[in-house]
Amino acid sequence: MLLENKTALITGAAKGIGKAIALKFASEGADIAFTYLTSKDAAMETKRELEAFGVKVLAIASDASDFDSAAKVVEQVAAEFSHIDILVNNAGITKDGLMMRMSEEQWDAVIDANLKSAFNYVHAVTPLMLRARCGSIINISSVVGMHGNAGQSNYSASKAGLIGLAKSVAREVGSRGVRVNVVAPGFILTDMTAGMPEETLKAWEASIPLRRGGTPEDVAKVCLFLASDMASYITGQVIPVDGGMAM
Repeated sequence: MLLENKTALITGAAKGIGKAIALKFASEGADIAFTYLTSKDAAMETKRELEAFGVKVLAIASDASDFDSAAKVVEQVAAEFSHIDILVNNAGITKDGLMMRMSEEQWDAVIDANLKSAFNYVHAVTPLMLRARCGSIINISSVVGMHGNAGQSNYSASKAGLIGLAKSVAREVGSRGVRVNVVAPGFILTDMTAGMPEETLKAWEASIPLRRGGTPEDVAKVCLFLASDMASYITGQVIPVDGGMAM
């Protein structure tokens, strides 16, 4: 039980990668608080699945991109669980388009949901972790944030920003025992990829050295490592989970 007696706060964990991380953490003994925005039915199902592990679970409807709402969530979780040991900034969206056709709304929405949300939660959580002199913060970025991708300048910028944020904060809080790292998933098979044409999926897989798409579980395992004491001497690092696609 690698996370026994620990509390994890995960943003955007009603489904997909966030849900997989929550389930993995709960299976290792962590109490879980997670946020969701619109997927209430999925969130309640995730809550039930997490509670089956015998841990305490709190599901909160909240917009991660709203500064005041994030502060209230952290305050609520701290009051309910008494401590927050792990923060996973997973909330995010895509609004793809070529730069010359991208609207200001597309740009702002993605930057707010993907990057500002992480600032909001890191800002609210770090005082608690600094006082406790321990904690693990994990930003879920993307290989797109490391290498870029045509038609995703807003998404790439937001995911690259998560890397810069993590490295800077890691330098600020490391002396107090708080670690900050980044996981950068590659092509992960989720609900969003389920509707892709088969030939597109095969082309993606052919470009990956391991010849398959990743699973949310693949990402969750790396997050578990970074959240646990096994990674007690790791901070400021970016770990790709991409089957070798971006090497």
